[in-house]
Amino acid sequence: MTPPETGSGQRTRVKFCGLVRAQDVREGARLGVDAMGLVFYEKSPRFLTLTDARELRVRWPSWVSVVGLFVNASPESVREHSRVLGLDVIQFHGDETARTVADSLLPGQPYWRAVRMRAAADLITSQAAFPDAECHLVDADSAGYGGSGRRFDWTLVPAGRRSGLIVSGGLGVDSVGSAIEALNPVGVDVSTGIQGSHPREKDSRSMEAFMAEVVSADARLGARNH
Repeated sequence: MTPPETGSGQRTRVKFCGLVRAQDVREGARLGVDAMGLVFYEKSPRFLTLTDARELRVRWPSWVSVVGLFVNASPESVREHSRVLGLDVIQFHGDETARTVADSLLPGQPYWRAVRMRAAADLITSQAAFPDAECHLVDADSAGYGGSGRRFDWTLVPAGRRSGLIVSGGLGVDSVGSAIEALNPVGVDVSTGIQGSHPREKDSRSMEAFMAEVVSADARLGARNH
């Protein structure tokens, strides 16, 4: 999932997160998603063991990036998961320090830093503390470290700090277009918004509608900028 420069006119990248079922991986790939995420946070309803993740990983198409989501995991555990699964990107979603992040990465491995948005200063602080992050993922503030399905106030994102952003938090078919038009992010990240009847299932119609709305929003934004 190579990010374009914000405002470059390239399309918004899409990540589906919390994949558990092989059929959902296949559907995401069919729809042209850029990245899909595996959750390694034990308190999440979408948590995967390393064994289960390895079974899912072999079904992954080579053209879709594999993102591993961790919350306050030990560097040893993160590195083991990366080696076993061939993770392309690490998404740090907890209270990790810059030192912990550095110790957790394999040589040359990119990472994203999640930011729980309570105030504009949260993003500013994160960008200063993690200047080498490939992207900062802005999310709602929740006790569960993401995946809450809650949207945050997009006006909290400072206008001069929007380069290299991935927007998450309560996105769905009815809101992702507005998020793209408001923030022009590198990418958007969705989990609950494409959920089926159970947190460990994705709904194929919602997945398809979400992708269609991203394309539509990009077209509207492109028309507005020309």
